[in-house]
Amino acid sequence: MTLTLLDWRRRVAALYSDVRAAEDPEAGWHAWREGRDALVGGHPDSPLDDAARASFTGIPFAPYDPALRFVVPVDTDGEPERREVPTAADGVVVLDRIGRVTLGDVGRLDVWWVGGYGGGVFLPLRDGTAGTTTYGGGRYLLDTIKGADLGGDDGRLVVDLNFAYHPSCTYDPRWTCPLAPAGNVVDTPVTAGEQLPPGGWY
Repeated sequence: MTLTLLDWRRRVAALYSDVRAAEDPEAGWHAWREGRDALVGGHPDSPLDDAARASFTGIPFAPYDPALRFVVPVDTDGEPERREVPTAADGVVVLDRIGRVTLGDVGRLDVWWVGGYGGGVFLPLRDGTAGTTTYGGGRYLLDTIKGADLGGDDGRLVVDLNFAYHPSCTYDPRWTCPLAPAGNVVDTPVTAGEQLPPGGWY
């Protein structure tokens, strides 16, 4: 389990490294999609159980929309906030709000720092599609502690809504995931990124 999880983490980190290196964001997205399908459909640490993996035919995705890719500054002037999120496998996950980003018509989202060894940026999203074509608890845009990092520099982040992906708890109820807090919930439908198959994953 430990070494296969290490392999999963390495593969995710390599996928996002290739995305950051791609000259064409859409080409990077296509490679990322193929990598996500390979991991979810065939890796021993997939969030899908054995039976679901046996019938897996791919993750549904919305078409790529270049207008939904942003390179935005992190506004750090807001009040700090700390949240402690209990999970089944990782104990209590500590989230500290470090700022906000504004993504065009989608609006403002809180940016969080995940506590723990090394730490990382965490940017979840629950948009107007949640509970219909996407998971009711929302999706993740960035989770750098686990390799999901699209890049950025000089206080800016690359936030591409086409890379919105479902957390593990979307695929199987045995998983517990930190979900989008109030500052990461918007009414605007974001028809991009991973979608649910008809009837959901379970």
